[in-house]
Amino acid sequence: MAKKDSYQEFLKEDFNKLFAGMNLGDGQRHFLRSRWLEQVLWMEGKANLTRDRYYFWRLTTIIGGIILPALVSLNINTTSTEIKIPRNLIIGSTFALSQLVAISAAIEEFFHYGERWRHYRRTVESLKTQGWQFSQLTGPYRNYTSHEQAFNLFAGQVEDIIQRDVEVYATQVVQEKKEEHQNQQNYILMQNPKITNVEDKKEE
Repeated sequence: MAKKDSYQEFLKEDFNKLFAGMNLGDGQRHFLRSRWLEQVLWMEGKANLTRDRYYFWRLTTIIGGIILPALVSLNINTTSTEIKIPRNLIIGSTFALSQLVAISAAIEEFFHYGERWRHYRRTVESLKTQGWQFSQLTGPYRNYTSHEQAFNLFAGQVEDIIQRDVEVYATQVVQEKKEEHQNQQNYILMQNPKITNVEDKKEE
């Protein structure tokens, strides 16, 4: 946690030094700090958090999935070998690990940490790229002679990135709700075969 905080503090200090050398008005500096820099720091934090959670749950699933067949094999072969491991311990460990693998896979699938991590990382890197290009007056800002002249374009680019981020997030939320609703419907139909028969008759 300390490393993440120190990196964000480094980013904040580094960009503040960069801003100090720009010839900008107070309102423009306020935008840089409260809109662009705050978004960069927030997105950076969210990207790191979702990445850590994604790695944790994925590694739990992968490692558990590798160990599980070995435990099952031990359980089958315990009676025919001289391994002095209580059978109940192997059965209990196998059951507990299988549940852990299933839970970790379900959590990662439900929260989509991998997708969220990549989404936050793309957005924050886009914001950083705009910030660096604006500071050096390169890329889309190369035709401007001062930061003050290029500022309106920079502000527009930042707002476009943030707007796209909001739209993508909203689309993901709607999609997740649809998938959740569909899963609930499928579960209900599986638990109540009569409903399926009724629906089939209606279609006929």
